[in-house]
Amino acid sequence: MSEHPLTKYLKAARRNGLSSEQIVGELTGAGWRIHDILDIVLEHLPVEPQSRSENIISVQGLRKSYGKTKALDGVSLEIKAGTVTALLGPNGAGKTTLIRILTTLITPDDGHATVSGFDVVRDAEALRFTIGLAGQYAAVDEILSGRENLEMVGRLYHMSRADAERRSEELLKQFEIEDAADRPVKTYSGGMRRRLDLAASLVIHPKILFLDEPTTGLDPHGRFTLWQIIRDLVAEGTTVLLTTQYLEEADQLANQVFVIDHGHIIAAGTPDELKSRVGGDVLEVHLADHNQTSAAAEAIGRFGDEPPHLDESLGKVTMPVSGDSPILVDVVRELEKVGIKISDIILRRPSLDDVFIKLTGHGAESP
Repeated sequence: MSEHPLTKYLKAARRNGLSSEQIVGELTGAGWRIHDILDIVLEHLPVEPQSRSENIISVQGLRKSYGKTKALDGVSLEIKAGTVTALLGPNGAGKTTLIRILTTLITPDDGHATVSGFDVVRDAEALRFTIGLAGQYAAVDEILSGRENLEMVGRLYHMSRADAERRSEELLKQFEIEDAADRPVKTYSGGMRRRLDLAASLVIHPKILFLDEPTTGLDPHGRFTLWQIIRDLVAEGTTVLLTTQYLEEADQLANQVFVIDHGHIIAAGTPDELKSRVGGDVLEVHLADHNQTSAAAEAIGRFGDEPPHLDESLGKVTMPVSGDSPILVDVVRELEKVGIKISDIILRRPSLDDVFIKLTGHGAESP
């Protein structure tokens, strides 16, 4: 196979000491599109062995500490192309640290990671042109309008003015902020700012999209809209890695879930595989008086396959159980004996929340 002219140029540019950003700037100025450049580079230049794998993200033994706190303590995982992967964990579990390493914002203390065949440390500049990122907090310019924010992002990625304007218009419509497109962002609601930030992460049609708690601050309609956008992106071949504390979100979207706690991956699998760890059904009792939660748990604990989990703030007791509906009658009778009133009682299939509690001993939103 003869060497592509662009490959020759890239090798010569590297020999002359040009950075990745300088190279991309020169090529886009000459009319090349970013994705055309990347496709040719990946097709014609030698690639490392791991980039030939179907795993588009590969992480081995990542460690990151802040003082005495180990944010990541030997995390390893593999993510296949064209899938949605969810990182589940409470605040401080290490989710955001992992995302920040994979998107080149910080470097690990130890370990190795590649994204789309690029080493996250050695090839950081080139990697940034293939990924999109929406962090936990909306990173938008409040002085500019929504339209100007999106066009600015496009121009920073060396898109032509016409392409940036066209892409901005598409995203304003997709995220339902057309009516506010020309208003300063400082007049936007929190949910609108969040949608704009998510739109900005999609300006370059990224092959891999990182979403750090993407639906935080969105109302139910906004959440469902985003879920559908994610499904559409994956259908088109985009790979999505998201962190979330909304267990329903992982259940709805994820092909694969990694549960992370205190810097360790403690479980992995499909949502159904993880739910099977709980087994049987889950009994959920809601109490009329939240102050009686502990007493209720003590009274009905013998009916469970494992010790009950208490949420005194909600007046709720949950525990895995075997058997069928007669257990509801037995539990109600037992609580009546000790004078505890219930507001609701449910026998249901396990959820990811139940899995998380079983694995960690606390809910996903626990500090």
